[in-house]
Amino acid sequence: MRQYFGTDGVRGRVGEFPMTPDFAMKLGWAAGKVLGAEGIKEVLIGKDTRASGYMLESALEAGFSAAGVNVALVGPLPTPGVAYLTSTFRADAGVVISASHNPFDDNGIKIFGQGGYKLTDVQEQEIENKLHIALEGGMECVSSEALGKARRVEDAAGRYIEYCKAVLPSTLSLSGLKIVVDSANGAGYRVAPAVYRELGAEVVSIHDQPSGVNINANCGATSMRSLCTAVLEHEADLGIALDGDADRLMMVDHTGAVVDGDELLFLLAKDAKAAGYTGGIVGTQMSNLGLEQALTAIDVPFVRAKVGDRYVMEQLKSTGWRLGGEGSGHLLTLDHASTGDAVIASLRVLTSLLNQGTTLYMAKQGMNKLPQVLVNVRFKAGKNEDPLDSETVQQAVTEAEDKLATNGRVLLRKSGTEPLIRVMVEASDAQLAKWCAQHIADALPSL
Repeated sequence: MRQYFGTDGVRGRVGEFPMTPDFAMKLGWAAGKVLGAEGIKEVLIGKDTRASGYMLESALEAGFSAAGVNVALVGPLPTPGVAYLTSTFRADAGVVISASHNPFDDNGIKIFGQGGYKLTDVQEQEIENKLHIALEGGMECVSSEALGKARRVEDAAGRYIEYCKAVLPSTLSLSGLKIVVDSANGAGYRVAPAVYRELGAEVVSIHDQPSGVNINANCGATSMRSLCTAVLEHEADLGIALDGDADRLMMVDHTGAVVDGDELLFLLAKDAKAAGYTGGIVGTQMSNLGLEQALTAIDVPFVRAKVGDRYVMEQLKSTGWRLGGEGSGHLLTLDHASTGDAVIASLRVLTSLLNQGTTLYMAKQGMNKLPQVLVNVRFKAGKNEDPLDSETVQQAVTEAEDKLATNGRVLLRKSGTEPLIRVMVEASDAQLAKWCAQHIADALPSL
């Protein structure tokens, strides 16, 4: 069992273990040792706009250097941008310092392998094994002549911008579109508005003034109200919201309604099928049942992976399919990117709209989302008993499923980043979904 790596790298509150300079240095050393044994010589390090990124960047740099691995620093850049540059610079690995959609006082460390793909569970376990040695005082520095060197990459953002722009076919232009872009005061605050603007759109950019402490603060893909308001105020054609590290995409249509990851995935699937795509779609356990029903209606196969875009990626690799994602906005379009990329996914959506000569509002028709209720129950981490094994809980789940029959579903899962049990219920009737979710939550032992 991995102790530190969750569904999206190592994450925690800054200043508290494991998000300390000492831990970050030892993690860098452990990753350098494990990946170095696989032949890596250089790692690319990027970050979002959190103030703590400077501290963790320096610590990671020291750890990799001590392991004999060179470091290339790209500064603030979206997570998918780091993945892309890891591949194009032919770096052997990439690291992103970001807690994605979390508040500024959290931070995290994600590691990519060769080609910009996230590490496997096996690789992460090997790094943890080496990390335990370092934490117990067994970290050994290579000789002075073998120390890794550090360099700063010039114009990393510009290279990524050009890569994104190439996703829109040369026969198309965003000219005539007014787009509101919410960058969440995060890693995409420069590159995202620049991409749409350079492709011809009139861009209204909001939440693009990072202070180091305002990332994701009432903005971005996890807080859509201000973008919905701005789209209406500016009479825009649509709105685009990123999260703190710009790997999640949410959109807003011209009516001010939010279009989430499930709806965008349906839109992309429908467009891909019309263009001859014969594969299927990978969602997750949390994907709305309405997505599955809509894909079935257009004869597109659908499977569910565990929650987390890394598991969606694993399922895509095993099936050979090219499209997948999560309702939260992680969208994988493997013909264009090796990881979830909000900017590239949005350009795929815009390409579809332009080709069809339609609006986002019209394009999402055909999928009816079922009401979905999510209740989080906090439990005491470290208990020997698994709350999900409780007979009381299992009975409550059975009672809820009996009421739902074939018109809904129940999902219980533990969070990969917090001591939370997430109770999710979908039903054709919103009140029934709410009752079932609360009935199960009340049966769970909580703090």
